[in-house]
Amino acid sequence: MVRLGLVVAEFADVAAAMATSARDAADDRGVDIVAERRVPGAYDTPLAADRLARRDDVDAVAVVGAIVAGDTDHDRVIADAAATRLTDVGLDRDTPVTLGITGPGMSGDEARARTDYGARAVNAAVDLVEEL
Repeated sequence: MVRLGLVVAEFADVAAAMATSARDAADDRGVDIVAERRVPGAYDTPLAADRLARRDDVDAVAVVGAIVAGDTDHDRVIADAAATRLTDVGLDRDTPVTLGITGPGMSGDEARARTDYGARAVNAAVDLVEEL
């Protein structure tokens, strides 16, 4: 059985729905979420993902959250930093880390329409574990 870690970035109001989508997908695939970490925002996800990827009982880490556009380019900076560092975690730990963070450049309504990215991140994590 595949054992997952789940990281939830709570900054956007869609985090709970994304986490539910992730948990539902895990149930549908018959995999265990053995640990879940909640962090303030997408920028904070790499450290939590790294901590989970270090665990012997975690085969992959799914990361979920949303980055909503503001009045500046800050959302793009956050998205670039998070994606780059999450990729580094996966490569450094030789553990799949999947990106279920939506954005940047989204409105709140667009983020709410993409809560299924929680499920997509879990499904990708399971697929990678099975393939690798």
